[in-house]
Amino acid sequence: MATSLTSQQSKKGMRSPGGANNAQGGSRNSTGQQVKFARRTSSGRYVSLSRDDIDMSGEMSGDYMNYTVHIPPTPDNQPMDNSIAARAEEQYVSNSLFTGGFNSVTRAHLMDKVIESEVTHPQMAGAKGASCAMSACDGKVMKDERGNDVMPCVCRFKICRDCYMDAQKDKGLCPGCKEPYKVGDYDDEIEYSNGTLKLPAPNGKRDPNNMSMMKRNQGGDFDHNRWLFETSGTYGYGNAFRDDMYGGDDGDERLQGDIENNDKPWKPISRKIPIDSAILSPYRLLVFVRLVVLAFFLHWRITNPNDDAIWLWTMSIVCEVWFAFSWILDQIPKICPVNRTTDLEVLREKFDLPSPSNPTGRSDLPGIDLFVSTADPEKEPPLTTANTILSILAVDYPVEKVACYTSDDGGALLTFEAMAEAASFADLWVPFCRKHNIEPRNPDAYFNLKIDPTKNKSRSDFVKDRRRVRREYDEFKVRINGLPDSIRRRSEAFNAREEMKMLKHLRETGADPMEKPKIQKATWMADGTHWPGTWAVGTSEHSKGDHAGILQVMLKPPSHDPLTGNGEDKLIDFTDVDIRLPMLVYVSREKRPGYDHNKKAGAMNALVRASAILSNGAFILNLDCDHYINNCKAIREGMCFMMDRGGEDICYIQFPQRFEGIDPSDRYANHNTVFFDGNMRALDGVQGPVYVGTGCMFRRFALYAFPPPNPDKLTQAKENETQPLTTGDLDPDLDVNLLPKRFGNSTMLAESIPVCEFQGRPIADHPAIKFGRPPGALRVPREPLDAVTVAEAVSVISCWYEDKTEWGERVGWIYGSVTEDVVTGFRMHNRGWRSVYCITKRDAFRGSAPINLTDRLHQVLRWATGSVEIFFSRNNALLATRKLKFLQRLAYLNVGIYPFTSFFLIVYCFLPALSLISGQFIVKQLNIFFLVYLMIITFCLIGLALLEVRWAQISLEDWWRNEQFWLISGTSSHFAACIQGLLKVIAGIEISFTLTAKSAGEDEDDIYADLYIVKWTSLMIPPIVIAMVNIIALMIAFARTLFGTGQWNMFIGGAFFAFWVLAHLYPFLKGLMGRRRKTPTIVFVWAGLIAIIISLLWLAINPGALGNLGAAGTGAGFVFP
Repeated sequence: MATSLTSQQSKKGMRSPGGANNAQGGSRNSTGQQVKFARRTSSGRYVSLSRDDIDMSGEMSGDYMNYTVHIPPTPDNQPMDNSIAARAEEQYVSNSLFTGGFNSVTRAHLMDKVIESEVTHPQMAGAKGASCAMSACDGKVMKDERGNDVMPCVCRFKICRDCYMDAQKDKGLCPGCKEPYKVGDYDDEIEYSNGTLKLPAPNGKRDPNNMSMMKRNQGGDFDHNRWLFETSGTYGYGNAFRDDMYGGDDGDERLQGDIENNDKPWKPISRKIPIDSAILSPYRLLVFVRLVVLAFFLHWRITNPNDDAIWLWTMSIVCEVWFAFSWILDQIPKICPVNRTTDLEVLREKFDLPSPSNPTGRSDLPGIDLFVSTADPEKEPPLTTANTILSILAVDYPVEKVACYTSDDGGALLTFEAMAEAASFADLWVPFCRKHNIEPRNPDAYFNLKIDPTKNKSRSDFVKDRRRVRREYDEFKVRINGLPDSIRRRSEAFNAREEMKMLKHLRETGADPMEKPKIQKATWMADGTHWPGTWAVGTSEHSKGDHAGILQVMLKPPSHDPLTGNGEDKLIDFTDVDIRLPMLVYVSREKRPGYDHNKKAGAMNALVRASAILSNGAFILNLDCDHYINNCKAIREGMCFMMDRGGEDICYIQFPQRFEGIDPSDRYANHNTVFFDGNMRALDGVQGPVYVGTGCMFRRFALYAFPPPNPDKLTQAKENETQPLTTGDLDPDLDVNLLPKRFGNSTMLAESIPVCEFQGRPIADHPAIKFGRPPGALRVPREPLDAVTVAEAVSVISCWYEDKTEWGERVGWIYGSVTEDVVTGFRMHNRGWRSVYCITKRDAFRGSAPINLTDRLHQVLRWATGSVEIFFSRNNALLATRKLKFLQRLAYLNVGIYPFTSFFLIVYCFLPALSLISGQFIVKQLNIFFLVYLMIITFCLIGLALLEVRWAQISLEDWWRNEQFWLISGTSSHFAACIQGLLKVIAGIEISFTLTAKSAGEDEDDIYADLYIVKWTSLMIPPIVIAMVNIIALMIAFARTLFGTGQWNMFIGGAFFAFWVLAHLYPFLKGLMGRRRKTPTIVFVWAGLIAIIISLLWLAINPGALGNLGAAGTGAGFVFP
């Protein structure tokens, strides 16, 4: 395979679409080699030496190529650090709070203090060095990665960023020694990280991927043995740059490493494991048998009506036909379940281990941006959000490739300062996790484990370190929990000060001293300035729906190379432990009255745009604020699928949702294991699982509404050469001139799209990879942040940015439904993408779920309402394209239809009671055909349940809990969702079902106390009515059969189905009892009222029934066919 490789675009190149292709192929000189040599002088410039100055040996032949050779610095020629200006700019950005929005100027507020507590980590906002030595300046000196003062001049004169920039603009003289700064010559964006030198291309344009391989040894001294490492690679690595790296057809021009890789057998990093045929074959057979028997059964039921109770027969037939249709939609997509496994060792070998072309072992994995969404700190405790962020910052993934974004849709200062406290505590927590391989890396979950913490720990100082970290975490929790009072007291003090100033001003101006000054009750930040977001006392431009956009880089991007600690830095000895922290950004999008902000979907789209400007990770992982990373290698597990052969057409990796804090019996099926381990595993064998809102790793490029790549149709260079593509190549139907119509008017955002597409490809390290990127393309350090970039990020989170664009309509998270997650995944599958379900041995993520009955019903109500909206929208699977596979279409069709089953389910649940009360049954008599059909269908149901339990790897109790809650939710939440959806579609009426009464738990020490809390809601009415009607009907029918003229066969038939209903409603009835069977008064009121109504109704229908109850009839004997 020919491997003519192009360079990865840097951030500068990202802003210029041609940046990745600006190096043109050179031509070979037929008369001989023309070798251009250049040497870096002490001034920092490259001086070319002519060919006449070089003694060209006659041994050089045509096998050699044209090179531009740069001699790296020697021990006698050490370059000065050129990154002072970049460091100054980046530190300025990370210490500034950026605000902006509609009709306003983007401002950067330099914050001397972010939180009340001391900031120690040099990456964190507010980290400052010593005082500036300039007179009348109270600024702070910049810090480097280790927190040491950065002094740009050899005289070590301490100067802050602003004074340094002023001196550079003035005369370029150091205020201390009065000598010129020697860093101006190095502002050419050349990186000298660990002695690595990036090389410019011969055409004068710098290729960001060309680096010398000059390295230092572990002691920091210059290593002459590795001083001049050369490679004939086509991608520009090493200190030799081949002029015709984009030309030449000769196979000898390939990378030696690529040749070796081609000779090696292919090592997959993920595998699909089929279900055992001994389980799957009988399962499919039973599905077929039940399908056939259902057809015969329904045919028999329709052709044998009950003329004595035609109304009862009609209702039952309609319900049974619908149940059969619903069962087909749910069951048929389950016939192709699969299991998958990953190989993390092979992933590490391919991407992280040192190689001849990568002596340092820099990771070649793509970047990933993690999104955490929160909206209200009162409903979503800041401590929970902070623990989630800490688990993200400690994830086992290359630090420089990770960026965490927190969306605060409420714009609350409480969330902002809680994030800052989390960033400060991460300085201790993250290195501790790396040092001792801690799992899970959520500190609250870790310290609450009920197992021996010393298990599998080999370091002798683990117990001491753990004790210190536990003490610091306890103090951290106290600070977080005390933030509301701290903010309130601080704001009251500053507001009182402002009031005193105003009062003093009024007195000086001669105003009425009795007049009380009117000032706004503002919310104040720790540095003594107004918080630009939501205030405790909402005012214009400072309320939840009206505030500016806010962006703060809490932790600036880390250095590209590992930074190890030492025994003197912290409370714990972090020698040989990487102490860098991932990038952390606080984002609160702008909100203004009159704009539809589209709830969570709008917040996620704002994060997509802001992250594309700041970090542009090729992949995005979104988490709810209460879902933390339980497996630190979860991201690597997902990358095994994305980076494997054929992974370029995977739009997202969905992880199962696992919950903690659920009662042991899982009364209300909160774990939802049948769905996550059954349905989702089955869809993984079709076109992929549906997107369920959290714990999902997206390919950023797929969110931009592009179709999956087709290597056979894409315009590529000859012989499958890997290269970045333009937006026109990515979507032939997209007019490049209409990019602002789809993505908005941000040039940086539009130019980031080809970059993320290129970086998200698998590595083309084998001929089997036909659509990939070259090895080593992602080892280049990212450029430092600057104020212009951050200002652009603030611009794309403004409330007006999405106007007249396709955001929310085609691009990003889709608007128009409360279940935006399902719709977003459907759109991707509809374009031809596929998804993968990743079940890890250790749960990837864990979160919380409502265990209270009322809260659970309202949660299901929201999901069902979204499904009804999907059914009545253009996202209905019936309107999907041919790219959506048939079984996948059935699954999505079931998503939109399942709530409507509630109408038929409620009617069917009343049929046993109506049968018992009327003395009739759904069939004229219990003949042998009815019972045989019923027996076969029942046995098939049992067999399917047992086999599904086997291949889904769940318990039979989980399956039964799911069946019970299916009926509970179907007769309550699903029914309400259908009514709400129909009223919205037909009449445009919005209805919300809210709680009418609340009660608090009685036992704070019981973690399951919320399980026994009874909160009355209107959703409980249908199940209560169904249960009471069936109980009363059983009593009436039993009394009539025992003492009257009823027939036992009819009673048994009706009683069987009545007990079937009551058995399913048992968890619901148990929940109504509360703790120790404390039943709310409303239950007795409803029960008495319903009993009286039914009794009066029965007496009105059959006035002689009361007199017949005491007479023993001859027809009371047991009759059975």
